Amino acid sequence: MATTPDELTIAYREGDQELVRELDKVVLSKGAWTTILFRYQEWNTSKQAFGPEKYSIRRYQKRNGQYQQKSRFNISSKDQARKIMDALGRWVEEETST
Repeated sequence: MATTPDELTIAYREGDQELVRELDKVVLSKGAWTTILFRYQEWNTSKQAFGPEKYSIRRYQKRNGQYQQKSRFNISSKDQARKIMDALGRWVEEETST
């Protein structure tokens, strides 16, 4: 179990096979509740290759010195990521112009 946000990862292996490859991460907030945005790929067994990039926002709670995942939201495509970015960008602009 991770004791710092830097130790938290989405990477996953079973034996010698890497099933989830973490490409990048951004720690959005730190503290008792930590939020991290991950960029990753999943192994596609039928194609014997990693699939397209995906993204996940995960929330962790620190209890007894260890972080435990409490929630997650997976962004399954670049198209969905762009729509989220567009909406957030528009909302932030609206807020700053009022």
